[in-house]
Amino acid sequence: MSDGGPEDAADRAPRRSPLAHRVPDLGALELLLAVARHGSLGRAARELGISQPAASGRIRSMETRLGVALVDRSPTGSRLTPAGVLVTDWARRIVEAAEAFDAGAQALRGHRDSRLRIAASMTIAEYLLPGWLVALRALRPDTAVSLYAGNSAAVADRLASGEADLGFVEGLRIPAGLDGATVAEDRLLVVVAPGHPWARRRTPVPPAELAAAPLVLREPGSGTRQVLDAALARYGGTAAPLLELASTTAVKAAAVSGAGPTVLSELAVTDELAARRLVAVELADVPLRRALRAVWRRSQRPAGPARELLALTTASNPPR
Repeated sequence: MSDGGPEDAADRAPRRSPLAHRVPDLGALELLLAVARHGSLGRAARELGISQPAASGRIRSMETRLGVALVDRSPTGSRLTPAGVLVTDWARRIVEAAEAFDAGAQALRGHRDSRLRIAASMTIAEYLLPGWLVALRALRPDTAVSLYAGNSAAVADRLASGEADLGFVEGLRIPAGLDGATVAEDRLLVVVAPGHPWARRRTPVPPAELAAAPLVLREPGSGTRQVLDAALARYGGTAAPLLELASTTAVKAAAVSGAGPTVLSELAVTDELAARRLVAVELADVPLRRALRAVWRRSQRPAGPARELLALTTASNPPR
């Protein structure tokens, strides 16, 4: 006989269907956006290269899945319902994210005939570069792009060896032998899981206490580690790491699981902070800001697609 423990309760709890069964597919969301642009189901169908009956069927299927009416159809055109306007706004964010995903994935395929070879540190590659590549593709749709993602030291090595045309690094200074330009500024945050004692702390953590605490850290050579080590150098430097991991995603996952405090880019933890999966810890007198830089070999000023990408990064990320 069951003792009614937690596992039994979990077995009895209703299971949610997979997200793919609850959210409309990307094609349906693109169709809804096209209807919003054109005010006509027929013109939206022509833009996407499908028949009007197929488009109408997709809209009905989406309405059934979501349980709300999205489009009012009439002889004079198609108009979004109030619910349709709201869903369209959400759909636009998903489609934009999918475009960034596609641009990044295409760059990772590493075409042998690439005309633009990019090397980027992990934070920039994960959180900024996909959007820049979408913008570049709009300007140069035929440009083949390859992407290498690693820490800032590895990016510098790629440029020095001629394996990359343009690089992006995060840290205190431009690596030796390279020229560069600041494209944005970034703030590093100390973050912990909600159950950590620092999450309930009412006074800022002093530098000496942060330096003495075992942290979950990126590996030496990363821009994040470089900035943290420099900030705590006068307090004896960082203690031996609790964990040392080679990617921002791995560090973040360890922190969310409660492994210990970590230091990450504000770009990387926006969603986790909003959902309270992580809590930002206030520090006393520890400057944790850094420049995000585009870099290139000193003798080779960016030209062609590299120059255009550089212009896009500086235009879309003015210093804060």
